[in-house]
Amino acid sequence: MTGIVRPDLPGIMRPLTYTWGVVVETDRPHILVTNDDGVLAPGLAALAEALKAVGTVSVIAPDRNWSASGHVKTLHRPLRVDETHLVNGLPALMTDGAPSDAVALGLMGLVAQPVHLVVAGINRGANVGHDLTYSGTVTAAMEGVIGGVPAIAVSLDIRASASEDYDVAAAFAAYLAHLVLDHGLPPGVLLNVNVPARVPTDIQGVKVTRMGIRVYRDMLVTRKDPSGRPYYWIGGDPPTGVLEEGTDFAALTQGFISVTPVQMDFTAYGLLGALESWPWDRWRAESDAWK
Repeated sequence: MTGIVRPDLPGIMRPLTYTWGVVVETDRPHILVTNDDGVLAPGLAALAEALKAVGTVSVIAPDRNWSASGHVKTLHRPLRVDETHLVNGLPALMTDGAPSDAVALGLMGLVAQPVHLVVAGINRGANVGHDLTYSGTVTAAMEGVIGGVPAIAVSLDIRASASEDYDVAAAFAAYLAHLVLDHGLPPGVLLNVNVPARVPTDIQGVKVTRMGIRVYRDMLVTRKDPSGRPYYWIGGDPPTGVLEEGTDFAALTQGFISVTPVQMDFTAYGLLGALESWPWDRWRAESDAWK
């Protein structure tokens, strides 16, 4: 996309790039990158490096691990931001806020150029099924969508026996970023991507999927501190999932890259009619608050 002026992308006609306070002109799309594993995670560095071929990359990431943090908006204290470098030497900004805070900071003006795409990842571990409600990676992408920017969340299905090689996931993320910038996404929709931790020749292809069913095997671990007071861990075996064809979990297990469109509108539309038939007027008649 280098050298192509995109009038359909807001701000591209007078584009700017912000790199630690230095503003320069560019005609490339601006991509905001973050993660939930922390600014020194190798997956973040691999993602930022790959996306440099697609557009101008700004990295704002948390200064520590925020895995399973969910969707956070920090309002009760100030947020700090410092300059740093990724493990591959690329410049970045790090914040003491959550991944979703990092995206919000970027979209609200911490980087001067308008953002045309948010990409979160590459997460160490899959995010499928109900993981999406916990994942700092996916909720960072959600923050982008809330801010009116198309977004992608990318995760690598690293397990105990898998190789921690982010090259395939990074290359696919860059390819998908091209596609999203070319085709766009509907408002309120992000793409959740899960990549098998396999060598390129073992990747079976790409499947567009729906959210599957995650099976959690959590258990409560109770211990006592030196003073005898109890404390608790959420422990248990790693989660599994239901191998139902067409789902993100099934595709990943079969060796396919899973791409799931996720919408922010959680409304259960199929239930609206049934709920409207419930006897709502009786509440007013039977409630003591109205007597």
